[in-house]
Amino acid sequence: MAIPDKKCFEYETYHEGENKILKISVEKCTFPPSIEYSEFCMAKVIDALLENTGVTIITLTQLREYEYDYSQTHLLLELASLYKRMNKDERYQYSQIVTDPQHERYVRGSYAEFQNIIAKKLKEDPFAAYVSLKRLERREKTKLNNLIDERHAHSQQRYIQIMVDAIQKIEQLKLIQLLMPHSQGYELGKREVYGNIFHPTTRPDFMYTKLISEFPEGNLAESYDFGDGKDKCQVNVFSFDNNIKTMYHLTPPEFRFTEEVYELLDDAKRIMSEHKPTREEFVDPQRMREVFLNIGNDLISDLVKHKNLKVSDEQIDELAKALLRYTVGFGLIELLLSDPKVQDVNINAPNGELPIFIVHQDYGDCYTNIYPTRQEVDSWATKLRLISGRPLDEANPILDTELKVEGFSSRVSAITAPLSPNGLAFSFRRHRDFPWTFPLYMQSKIRYMDALAAGLLSFIIDNNATILVAGTRSSGKSSLLGSFLVEMSRRSRIITIEDTFELPQEAMRALGYNIENMKVAGALASPGSEVDPSIGIRSTLRLGDSAIFVGEVRSKEAIALFEAMRVGAAANVVAGTIHADSPYGVYDRVVNDIGVPKTSFKAIDIIVTTNPVISGLKKYKRVLRITEVRKKWEEDPLAEGAFVDLMIYNPKTDQMEITDNLINGNSEILKRMAGKVKEFAGDWDAVWNNIQLRADCKQAINDIAIELNDDSILEAEFVVTANDMFKLISDRTKEKYGDLDPSRILFEYKEWLRKEAKKKVS
Repeated sequence: MAIPDKKCFEYETYHEGENKILKISVEKCTFPPSIEYSEFCMAKVIDALLENTGVTIITLTQLREYEYDYSQTHLLLELASLYKRMNKDERYQYSQIVTDPQHERYVRGSYAEFQNIIAKKLKEDPFAAYVSLKRLERREKTKLNNLIDERHAHSQQRYIQIMVDAIQKIEQLKLIQLLMPHSQGYELGKREVYGNIFHPTTRPDFMYTKLISEFPEGNLAESYDFGDGKDKCQVNVFSFDNNIKTMYHLTPPEFRFTEEVYELLDDAKRIMSEHKPTREEFVDPQRMREVFLNIGNDLISDLVKHKNLKVSDEQIDELAKALLRYTVGFGLIELLLSDPKVQDVNINAPNGELPIFIVHQDYGDCYTNIYPTRQEVDSWATKLRLISGRPLDEANPILDTELKVEGFSSRVSAITAPLSPNGLAFSFRRHRDFPWTFPLYMQSKIRYMDALAAGLLSFIIDNNATILVAGTRSSGKSSLLGSFLVEMSRRSRIITIEDTFELPQEAMRALGYNIENMKVAGALASPGSEVDPSIGIRSTLRLGDSAIFVGEVRSKEAIALFEAMRVGAAANVVAGTIHADSPYGVYDRVVNDIGVPKTSFKAIDIIVTTNPVISGLKKYKRVLRITEVRKKWEEDPLAEGAFVDLMIYNPKTDQMEITDNLINGNSEILKRMAGKVKEFAGDWDAVWNNIQLRADCKQAINDIAIELNDDSILEAEFVVTANDMFKLISDRTKEKYGDLDPSRILFEYKEWLRKEAKKKVS
């Protein structure tokens, strides 16, 4: 092997947080930038460690960056320390080994091999050094057994003892101990064994985020792809026999590029970075991304021509998308959020030391093979400030906003010092591409609610109830509230009020809904920067007859919301979400924490409680209770029986069950609703039959989706049409027969459903 030029191994050291990083440039080297697969690279790294103390991370750069974390660096530091001690130890010198001149002819060749192992092979290939020494020891012991002269034997014994001492020292290295279980079938000089120990995180120069490309030693639970064409990402999910953690391993499309393409992208990024997007450009992120995508496409095309490369138009488009992600975009975060199975993406401080964590729809909490650097995280914070127009600094350490790009939209929460003393932290909550629907929630693989709960909620929404959806964090409150929108009539006007957009108002507008969205100041926003939520809610009362949906009730806007509920109770739906784990928890939060008067709390008709339930290591989201709030109480609604459950979750059967109050018609709220409808007034059986009819219609959608093996039937586009048809069939039946005969309505509805579903599938 030719010895590379010294310039190929220039290095620098610098501090990043608590880490001292040894960054070695191997751009001019012809060997691979790999400690595990290059003996020259390993030796040069040991030399550099000997010249620099306190190193905690090693980075090799050659078009990509290869970073060895503290645990791997520590193995090399221990090796460097031993190498230094052994080569300074006088016992290993020739004069100490050969004390009898007559013995010299027996050990001259052997000692040259011993010295080569200690002085050279140990730092190049420590496992080979260990194996070679063991073999040399066996040979020298054989010589000892054949020696007749006692003086020579004594000298040989001393030589073997020094050799044994060296072997024992090398055996004590943690690196050797970790390699021993992988030594079966080992061939001297083969370096594949080191691949079991050294797993550098990797990133091309145009990226800041680091990624472990190798698979862990675990059980492959699932493998799948997402994305289109060559822009596909591969996901492998791993479980482990001795660890309860689950790993989500992402292989992005850019990690399949050639080195030639990496260099092309690196050049393009350097040119693109000369233009810093302004605040005005970030006002319309979608438009800005379109402009930068076109610029990137043209730039890469020019570079391809300049470098005389053979790159297809399709690949140029792919490269332009990658360039967009790593300039004005959010890098690998965008790919994670583009996976429809990823629900949350979390980045914790301190940055660069911890992987990104996600919540997966099938596997729950997972850690990933992706490690964002501080530089990358800082760039995300800057972009979020520009997109939101909100500050994120020591005076304002919390930022809530939304991120919307082609392929996904999400809510983003960011915190910084002093609230997060170790640096920036983020939580990205991915919004579903389309609104949730009751039939989707009823799927056997989801089981968030059953058909009867869907029928009851459909009846409640259709009869203009005031509703609060209560639950803890990540319980599905906002998604459930969004599904209520799908149950609304497209003839109704709907106003949504949010500080960070989460309700699917754009999707609803595309489905033909009359919907107006309002954005108000967050609970922690600076005074005067945006419209106060209470003012926003009160303003809806001047906008005519409208259903009002409030994204989340957090503080003083609750007073205005309950004012809207009292006004809207006789006119249209008013609904919102709140952090609480039970109906009384809602009361405690609203009255005792926020300060809403007790009499105003009575404006709530229905509280829907949703929370995760735990089974072993898994969590499942469920609707736990549908509770009515009665009005005849004075001091304590719990003690005075104001909270009456209509349905309640049974953890043993994993199902919602109807209560005696519901089956026996002991519901003041439902009776009040029925009193406003001619066909239901004074007739509980008619009310119950209509609830059951709605449940049967929801179940029919689910059944036909299973029969035709087409889950798209459960999506909002089809469900909204089905809901419209339910109302039209009900209206026609009433006009023709004078009542809402459930059997006639269900028969005609199923006939229409089968015909339309088959037409959709075909």
